[in-house]
Amino acid sequence: QVQLVESGGGLVQPGGSLTLSCSGSGNVHSFFAMGWYRQAPGKQRELVAAITISGYTNYGDSVKGRFTISRDNGKNTVQQQMNNLKPEDTAVYYCITASTRTEVGNAVGTWGQGTQVTVSS
Repeated sequence: QVQLVESGGGLVQPGGSLTLSCSGSGNVHSFFAMGWYRQAPGKQRELVAAITISGYTNYGDSVKGRFTISRDNGKNTVQQQMNNLKPEDTAVYYCITASTRTEVGNAVGTWGQGTQVTVSS
């Protein structure tokens, strides 16, 4: 019954910025923890960032200092601001939500369909 829809992906030059958005619908209690994963061709799906309803955040090492995750609890929405994008950031980005941050960290939850981010000159 819970659904997530991502938007905001696209093509950007190295050094540019994009903002991804994930909008949730359904039971509000399902959105305690939310986050972003990404998967590039030939690579494993990896955690990008996560945030709890109280605002606790954590980031993958490869994006620290460049990406910022935030959420609007009233709208069950999470955003990911991505700055200084690099070609290695190219991937499909997936939104995830779960009742605990442990589940999000273990990639267990409800997933969105993904949005493509391509960083290329």
